[in-house]
Amino acid sequence: MDKPESLTDFYQRKFNWMPEQIRNEIGHFNVFRLEPFTGENAKPIPYKRRDFYKVVLVIGNSKVHYADKVVEVKKQALSFSNPLIPYKWEHLDGIREGAFCIFNHHFFHQFGNLNQYEVFQPNGNHIFELSDEQVERVAPIYERMFEEIASEYIHKYDVLRNLVFELLHFAMKLQPSTQFDKQQINASQRISTLFMELLERQFPIDDHHQSMQLRSASDFAGQLNVHVNHLNKAVKDTMQKTTSQLIAERVLQESKILLKHSHWNVGEVAFALGFTEVTHFNNFFKKHVQLSPSKFRKA
Repeated sequence: MDKPESLTDFYQRKFNWMPEQIRNEIGHFNVFRLEPFTGENAKPIPYKRRDFYKVVLVIGNSKVHYADKVVEVKKQALSFSNPLIPYKWEHLDGIREGAFCIFNHHFFHQFGNLNQYEVFQPNGNHIFELSDEQVERVAPIYERMFEEIASEYIHKYDVLRNLVFELLHFAMKLQPSTQFDKQQINASQRISTLFMELLERQFPIDDHHQSMQLRSASDFAGQLNVHVNHLNKAVKDTMQKTTSQLIAERVLQESKILLKHSHWNVGEVAFALGFTEVTHFNNFFKKHVQLSPSKFRKA
C-alpha cells in the first residue's frame, strides 16, 4: 500500500508552497487559491493536526470531517478551522474553486484571542453555507488579501489581520447571538470560562506518552483555586451541565478522534486520556457509545 501523501507534500505539489514560507517571522500568514482537485489520483487531504488556523471559501460540493462530526457543503461555504479541532476535507473533486488563508496564533499576538470567538470554539459553528449574494461579498475579501500580501506596504500585515476579522464577523453575523453572549459577564461565567479553557488546553493529544493531568472536578478546582462546590455550581448555572458531564464529553470526543485518526492501540489511547486501566476506558467508552473502542475503530 502506498504511503499516504502528507499535507506538506500536498501543498508543495499543489501550490508550490514550503513550510518555511509560513514560518516567516514577519507575518505568520499566507493565502492561496483553491483550484479544482480532479483526476484519477485525486484523494482526500490526509488527516493531520496542524498549528495553523484556516479560513476557507469553497465553491462546490464536498464533506468536512470536524473532530467526530461530518458536515456536507452542498453548494458553497465559508469554513473556520482551529488547530485544536482536527479536520479533513473529502470529495475534493466536487470543489470548483475557492480560496483559503492560514495563520498561527503569533499572527494575532497582542491583537486579541481568536479562541474567544464562537467560530473557533470546539462546540461552535465552523461551516457557514453561503448564498450566491453572500459569496459575492466574501470573495472580494480574499482578492484584497492576494493584492495586499503581494504589495510592498510596510503595514500590510495589519491590513491582512483586519481582513481576517472581516471574514470572522461576516460569518458570525449569519447566526443569532447565543444566550451566553447576551448575558452579563459575572463571576460564575468567568469561572466557567476558565474551566473550559483549562479543559481545552489539554488537547489535542499528539503523543501517546502524554497523559491528561486534569480529569476530575477537584483537579480543576485546585488549579483554579476555588472550592469544588463553587466550581460545580458555577458550571451548572452557566453551562446547564455538570462539571463531570463536560469533562466526560470532551474526553469522549478526543477518544473518538484518536481511535479514528491515529494508529495508537487502545491501551495507548486509554493512557493518554488519563485512564489508569484499559478496562476502565473500555467501560467508559462502551457506556457512552454502546460499542467497545475496538469495534468503534473497525466500524
